[in-house]
Amino acid sequence: MELVYLLCSIISTSITSITLSLLLPFRRLFRHSPPGDATNSVALYQGTVWHERRRPVHHSFKYSVRYAFIDLDLATHPPPDHLSPQQARTIAHTNGPVFLLTIPPSVGYEQNPLSLYYCYDVEGSKTCLKKCIAEVTNTPWGERVQFLFNPSSDVVAKPLHVSPFMDMLGNWKIKTSVPGDNLVVNISVNHPKLGDYFTASLTANRVSSSSVEHAVFFWLMPHKVAIWIYWHALKLWWKKVVFIQHPRYDNPSYKKDATARDKILGCCQVFESETNNQQQTEQSSETDRWFRWRDAKWPWG
Repeated sequence: MELVYLLCSIISTSITSITLSLLLPFRRLFRHSPPGDATNSVALYQGTVWHERRRPVHHSFKYSVRYAFIDLDLATHPPPDHLSPQQARTIAHTNGPVFLLTIPPSVGYEQNPLSLYYCYDVEGSKTCLKKCIAEVTNTPWGERVQFLFNPSSDVVAKPLHVSPFMDMLGNWKIKTSVPGDNLVVNISVNHPKLGDYFTASLTANRVSSSSVEHAVFFWLMPHKVAIWIYWHALKLWWKKVVFIQHPRYDNPSYKKDATARDKILGCCQVFESETNNQQQTEQSSETDRWFRWRDAKWPWG
């Protein structure tokens, strides 16, 4: 059934994207002025995504990618199907601005394996990055998980079946730099049997957006990401990497299991006290990480 959904999605997306692509020049021609929040609320990043799997076979690839870095408080048209700035502040317990790093929809299609919310705190005259929220969407199951993490470095029990060539065991180690002229995001997977067998990274540079038409800048970007995902899945299958069925078929409690494993980790920096006060440390260790699972919208983003 999932294969049927996938094929239907590919066909419908192709028809919609071709039609909207043909109309794109006319939309630009009759647009009298750029979107009001285009320059004030959105920064543009261009860079490279790199993946490397070291076991049980070696497989690596990289591709060019373009991201939008959106000030959710200033955006007059915030991206749909994402957290609002106030929701993000409530989750992260911060009081400052919230930015969303994401690949915007293009000609009727959205594909975002990973989006990040950067939640800042205002302390006097200083604004500093305090927490991040990851938003991971799997393909082709159309599921999404959101979780809180410490941007400087954190370890999270794997909460989502993101690839048919990876089981649910292991932890994600994730960290991100403070976005500026450049941006770096690193994720690695530590497995109880395979060790540190997988690494993914995003390295990007900020580009001038004063004269950039966003619809052109992101044209077919989500489609390219989807093509890379499916193409390299075929390559892994060709290399005879074991295909793993979604855990919901044989372990419906996999979400609870992930939450329990995350609690056992006991080293999640996002819950550590920022001082050496023993009482605060004990209180923070009793707090569970915030997870939220949900279905992604159609077409899956």
